[in-house]
Amino acid sequence: MKKIIAMTLLATAVLSASTGAEHGGTDIVPRTVNFLIFAGILWYLLASPVRNFFQGRSQEIAKRLNSVQDKLRESKELKEAAEAAVEEAKAFAAELHETLEKEKEILRKQIEDQCEKDQAVLEKQIKDKQALAERQMLREVVEKVMTDVAAQTSATLDKQKMAEIIMKKVA
Repeated sequence: MKKIIAMTLLATAVLSASTGAEHGGTDIVPRTVNFLIFAGILWYLLASPVRNFFQGRSQEIAKRLNSVQDKLRESKELKEAAEAAVEEAKAFAAELHETLEKEKEILRKQIEDQCEKDQAVLEKQIKDKQALAERQMLREVVEKVMTDVAAQTSATLDKQKMAEIIMKKVA
């Protein structure tokens, strides 16, 4: 404050120095007194509103700073919650992967067992069909032999002839 007053006095002295020398006297003292009175009135009138303005401004800045810090704190908490959720998701994914591997192995075993059972059933069916086909062929051969034998009933059949007929039909 003292610097401002000193600078003001110096500035008024420099500015008024050139006009007072012509008439033989200077009016630096009355001008300085007038300036000090003017500065005092300005100080009296403006000090309180300026102080209130700057105090209000500093309080507003403090409120904004607190608001920003609260938001920062909230965002940190949300970030930590999100990181915890990510870790939980990773753990769940690992657990799910293990479960899927186990289920895959179980299903593979079940499918293999079912395939083996199906294969056994198919092999049995094939054997049964082969046996049926053999019986049908045997029946047909016997019928043909019997038909041939019945056709040759007039002739006497000896064992040798009967063996030849059966060998022809079987071959």
